[in-house]
Amino acid sequence: MQIRVGYELVYQFPQPTPMIMALGVHYSRASDMLRPDHMMVSPSVPIGYFRDLFGNWCTRILAPAGRVRITADAVVNDAGLRDPVVPDAQQFPIQALPDDALTFLLASRYCETELLADAAWRLFGTSQPGWARVQAVCDFVHRHIAFSYSDARPTRTAWEAFNERKGVCRDYAHLAVTLCRCLNIPARYCTGYLGDMGEPPPYSAMDFAGWFEAYLGGQWYMFDPRNNVPRIGRVLIARGRDAADVAITTTFGPNTLESFRVWTEEVTGLA
Repeated sequence: MQIRVGYELVYQFPQPTPMIMALGVHYSRASDMLRPDHMMVSPSVPIGYFRDLFGNWCTRILAPAGRVRITADAVVNDAGLRDPVVPDAQQFPIQALPDDALTFLLASRYCETELLADAAWRLFGTSQPGWARVQAVCDFVHRHIAFSYSDARPTRTAWEAFNERKGVCRDYAHLAVTLCRCLNIPARYCTGYLGDMGEPPPYSAMDFAGWFEAYLGGQWYMFDPRNNVPRIGRVLIARGRDAADVAITTTFGPNTLESFRVWTEEVTGLA
C-alpha cells in the first residue's frame, strides 16, 4: 500500500527565532519513500540538517519575524501489515543486554522510574517475563488513562499521568515506558504518523502519534498502549528516551502557533 503523510504548521513570530524540528520520516524508511518529505518554509529561509544523538533526522532554521508556514507532503510505500505480535519474545537479563539498550533502562525527563518502581513491581511482579509482561503493562495503561485532548499538557510526566489518570497518546507511552524500565525492560519513546487504515469509523482528527518500543528477544518491538491493538500504516519519525528527545518543534523565543494540520491516508494510482 501507499500512504500519503505530511504536515502544515503556521506560526507568528514577533522577532527572528531559531527553531529545531524533528519532522522528517525516519532514516529506516528511506528506501520506502516514493515522494520525499522535503520541508518547505514560507517565506523561504536557509534550512540546516543534522542527525541527533539517536540518529533521527532533524532540521534547523532561523524563522523570520511575521507569519511562517512550514510544510511537507510525502508518499511512503508500506507493506500494509499490522504491527507484529511475538508472544514468545523473551526478556533478557540486564547483564545480557547490548550496551546501546542500557540508556533505555534509566530515568529521563518524563519517565521517573524512581517514583514508579514500587508500583511497577506491585502490579506486574508476578506476570510472565517477556512479551506477556510488556503486554500486561500496555493493558493496564490502556485501562488506567482516559484519553482526553482537552486535558493535554506538554509538561505531564509519567508519574503525573499515573496519578491523574488522563492524557493523550504521549502520556500513555510515557507511563508504559516508565513501567517497563522499572521492570528492567529497555523501552524507548517513538513519534510518527498513524492513520486509521483498517479501522472502523468514526475517525478522529489526525495528529502525530506517540507509541514505544521494548527490547525483547534481541530486537526492538513496537507497542501502542493508547490503541492497544496492532495497527496498519505506522510511519516512524523519531525515537528517543521520551518526548523531550523527539519534540516535533523546539522554538527559542516567543511565538504563536496559528494552525496545525497533519495528514496520513492511503492513496491509490501512484506508480
